[in-house]
Amino acid sequence: MSDPDSRGAEKRGRQEAPPGARTNQLRVDLISIFPEYFAPLELSLIGRARRAGLIDVAVHDLRDFTHDRHRTVDDAPAGGGAGMVMRPEPWGEALDAVLAGGRRMLGPDAVPTLIVPTPSGHLFTQNLAAALAAEPWLAFACGRYEGIDERVLDESAAHMPVLPVSLGDYVLNGGEAAALAVVEAITRLLPGVLGNADSLTEESHTDGLLEYPVYTKPAAWRDRDVPAVLMSGHHAQIRRWRRDQRLRRTAERRPDLVQRLDPATLDAADLAVLAEVGWVPDGAGFRRAEQRVAD
Repeated sequence: MSDPDSRGAEKRGRQEAPPGARTNQLRVDLISIFPEYFAPLELSLIGRARRAGLIDVAVHDLRDFTHDRHRTVDDAPAGGGAGMVMRPEPWGEALDAVLAGGRRMLGPDAVPTLIVPTPSGHLFTQNLAAALAAEPWLAFACGRYEGIDERVLDESAAHMPVLPVSLGDYVLNGGEAAALAVVEAITRLLPGVLGNADSLTEESHTDGLLEYPVYTKPAAWRDRDVPAVLMSGHHAQIRRWRRDQRLRRTAERRPDLVQRLDPATLDAADLAVLAEVGWVPDGAGFRRAEQRVAD
């Protein structure tokens, strides 16, 4: 599978829709056995964006696609082992219904990118969020128990791009919490969702650095003052202070990000700050000053 951070959104660009179909929205379909989990998508900026017509969210109960009295969605794992595995039949019917419903809105050739939250997926990053924000249609398959029968992903891949994603090196009880995080990370990048688009420019991970610390009124609180430079009104000094803080914070909290910084993209002041906290250029990246380059 190609690098998910650099997938070409243009290859699956917005389809020609039939007359009357909406084309200016991001459509999001979420499939889960706990549809109530997605009630927070009615709140705050995402809720407002939905009401403004920027995002079209549809939530589907996987149990609606079962046909037995107990609405069964799971069974014992093939080959034995602990836990239960989600059966393929409800997932197949649910994804068929999502595909049909979305095509009525977006056009007969439209396909979603199917995102499957799983601890065994590709690491979800800000770059991947930006790539997915360019897509017209996203669908989320939120698994539970030991996961979804792998044949569902294989079958879906014959009809749509499938992208397993992981929030990090830990395990949740299901995909819903991860899906909420991914949806928020993606939708806040859409034009018109944030009140001030400049809020996106210096956030953590936008350029390989963490965000600087932020302060507000009052200027003094419990014997702690807002840094004087932020009260100075000197915009160039404020920009430099914030840049320095981003570098220092990243070095302290995420040294792995510092290692990947390109020295050619940093100025002399940046390099001096990193040197103060023990990082020096090493080819196309950085290393700790006490580390020796292997012969």
